[in-house]
Amino acid sequence: MHKKSNYLKSPDLLPITHAKRNISPFGFAVIWVGMAIVLAAFAIGAAGIVNLPLPMVILATIIGSVAIGILMTIIGDIGVEHGLSFPVYMRAPFGTIGTHIPSAVRGITASCWFGINTYFGASAINGILNILFGFDQWFICFILFATFQLINVSLGIKSIERFADFAAPIIILISIWMYISLADKASVQGKDIWTWVESPATGVAAFTAFMVIVMANMGFWATLAADMPSLSRFFKAPKNERNWFKRNKTQLVGSIIVMPIFNTLMIMIGAVCYASVGTGDPIVALQEAASGFILVILLLMIILAQWSTNTSANVIPAATIFSNIGGPKVPFWVGVIIAGIIGILAQPWNLFDILTQALLIIGGILTSIVGVLFADYYILRKRRVNVKDLYEVDGQYRYANGINWAGMLAWIIGGIIANLLPTYSSIVGLVAGAVIYYILAKYWWFKKYPQAEIVDPDDSKYLGITAGRDWMIDGTETDVEVIFGELEVEATEQVIPSKNIE
Repeated sequence: MHKKSNYLKSPDLLPITHAKRNISPFGFAVIWVGMAIVLAAFAIGAAGIVNLPLPMVILATIIGSVAIGILMTIIGDIGVEHGLSFPVYMRAPFGTIGTHIPSAVRGITASCWFGINTYFGASAINGILNILFGFDQWFICFILFATFQLINVSLGIKSIERFADFAAPIIILISIWMYISLADKASVQGKDIWTWVESPATGVAAFTAFMVIVMANMGFWATLAADMPSLSRFFKAPKNERNWFKRNKTQLVGSIIVMPIFNTLMIMIGAVCYASVGTGDPIVALQEAASGFILVILLLMIILAQWSTNTSANVIPAATIFSNIGGPKVPFWVGVIIAGIIGILAQPWNLFDILTQALLIIGGILTSIVGVLFADYYILRKRRVNVKDLYEVDGQYRYANGINWAGMLAWIIGGIIANLLPTYSSIVGLVAGAVIYYILAKYWWFKKYPQAEIVDPDDSKYLGITAGRDWMIDGTETDVEVIFGELEVEATEQVIPSKNIE
């Protein structure tokens, strides 16, 4: 019993106090620039311009980006209000054991993104070696690049992460240059990039193609919509502020303004890539747009950017989840290896070609979780949480052997319904998950397992920063230090950065 208690009270999972929150709206905006510069987004633009002109692709992208940004901000209030991370709060709607199942889905998704980013980096390495030495074996480059990254994370080497702040603006410049160069190339081919469409869709088919782009963009960022509390718990917010918008100012600037701008830029360039060279693969596009020494430098930047993104955004979150699920017998480095194996077995060289379709499936599954979280946090608990019991093995969130079946059933059914309607998967998953969970929890599960914060919704007992409260967990000792720029949480156990993304 003691081991389980310590496990729930792992230092890296404890609530973040007000004094330790130092990420400002500008700081989060900078972080979003780095996170949104994801080359895999090119695939959405490439798929979109097959049936729709670029202006429609851009409009669909903005709608999808803003919609998922709003969901990120709504769910992120959990971190702002209570200082709680995603896997900890998930104990409320899923149970202290049940939380591991949807968390594992998030870990597997992050592992797949690791594979995709590694594939881009390996293609760039292969391109450099081909230019310099005539070497052309991309799969060998893929295995070696994956191995080096996993060793880097296992050993806790932090230097590559510091490249992220430098890499993001450089990649933006490369992207803008790629857009101009490839648009010129398309023009030479007689294609007006703003009107050209490979196979124009009309009527219902055009609306369906439009919604697929909207849902693909939501699916692209759906992991972060659920996982945002892990990041938002470090955001500056005023104590005793009851205005939701003022309290979440940092989130609103980053997720609803900055992210849609840079995500749309990536989608646009992917569309231009396809129009000019017939593929959304950024490495192929670069090789078409440049040559010689300039191409080597550009490819090197791509390699370093993929490495830095993978380290903090994919491998570490996935490894942390796998380590937490396995408990003390699965150390962090084993979690890293598991993440790497999943990323390789996902065959990212094939996954990229069907990324849009995969995002529709992922979006439905993950937004169903977001729906459950929304119903649990806002509608049922009304933002009040019995935080101390989240860290108790025999507390109110133990439910039936550690599982909240209302949450599990709502997530599973919601995900299934969403994927029966893939064109609208993210919206359907969100609504289905929320409605099913509300009904099951209110009229069935919480009658069997009463929730203190619902029975007695006392602000002073169950609100966090709004009531000027810092949550302190009994029986724990931790020295948490947040380092802006790397978002690292230094605790008495494994140092685990909190920057999480797809």
